[in-house]
Amino acid sequence: MLMEIKCPTCGRMAPYEGNEFRPFCSERCRLIDFGAWVDEEYSLPAEGSSLTEEDLQHIERTMAEKERQR
Repeated sequence: MLMEIKCPTCGRMAPYEGNEFRPFCSERCRLIDFGAWVDEEYSLPAEGSSLTEEDLQHIERTMAEKERQR
């Protein structure tokens, strides 16, 4: 039985074995996906975090301690 996978770009089913463009169905779909990646269309949501003065002091103390241990 020939295993098929769904192309993440167009949704068409494509053979898994012997498919040089896997997981895509074609070079066109692969290039479309690559273009979206280059244009930074894919991203993960990030939470902005700001360090408090206390956080910065803790980091500085930790770094100073590691330097002394060398």
